[in-house]
Amino acid sequence: MRLTKKLGLFAAAAAFTASTAVLAAPTFINVLTGGTSGVYYPIGVALSQIYSSGIDGAKTSVQATKASVENLNLLQAGRGELAFALGDSVSDAWNGVEDAGFKVPLKKIRAIAGTYPNYIQIVANADSGITSLADLKGKRISVGAPKSGTELNARAIFKAAGLSYKDMGAVEFLPYAESVELIKNRQLDATLQSSGLGMAAIRDLASTMKVSFVAIPADVVSKIGNAAYQPGIIPAGTYDGQTADVPTVAVTNILVSQEGVSDEVAYQMTKLMFDNLGRLGNAHSAAKDIKLDTAAKNLPIPLHPGAERYYKEVGAL
Repeated sequence: MRLTKKLGLFAAAAAFTASTAVLAAPTFINVLTGGTSGVYYPIGVALSQIYSSGIDGAKTSVQATKASVENLNLLQAGRGELAFALGDSVSDAWNGVEDAGFKVPLKKIRAIAGTYPNYIQIVANADSGITSLADLKGKRISVGAPKSGTELNARAIFKAAGLSYKDMGAVEFLPYAESVELIKNRQLDATLQSSGLGMAAIRDLASTMKVSFVAIPADVVSKIGNAAYQPGIIPAGTYDGQTADVPTVAVTNILVSQEGVSDEVAYQMTKLMFDNLGRLGNAHSAAKDIKLDTAAKNLPIPLHPGAERYYKEVGAL
């Protein structure tokens, strides 16, 4: 009888220990961003800090990546819980567009929110004489990492303008900071970047040397034939020496998660983001364009059920 009682106590203690371990299990949230000199990264760091303090047991991390395409493939593989990606890349991922970097349809990804628009920003050394898309012929240009969201944007825009990489003097596949350094060193004439307004690398370049911004006219935007691409404006004064508005292309960014993330965590990630928009805007001004009333609309993939719960709760769906 005494032995049976002891065994029962041991079993109870073991069960309590196991249940305590389950309760204490940390919630890992890895935020996939982009290059450290872009816009995704500082906003991702701010989100990571918000989740670390706002979600019980959260252990957060921020990963610098090649952005959209890499982020979406990492999510599909379960190697991240939240990622930034361009809307056209998200659509291509869902549909498995191999030429865009997706060998199979990524059906595990789920949307958290449409956020702020990326603006295609083509900036050139003023001494290069580049002032229009046609002027890029024969010039040296960087278009972002291979099959990154930026590079996919470049291909689409050049095609709509009747250009291709073969028309350029040289094409480099480099991220923001490296592209800017090569322009400073007169090893590149121009770079095409897809980013929020006021991005650090272009600010750095414009403050260092005289640059010109290349317009992407509305008729070129319409020829792209993809609803993710809309006409946009880089307002005058966004960068040093930029005295006029620059017509360009805007592409919405989407915060994406994956089906392995619990509904409760996805709900908390969505809620905490909208509860802290001011803090995100302080991290980077591009985040000031995140709006609750449009966050759940016109998304190319299904909402995560946790995010959907939040939007219904606040009347945004």
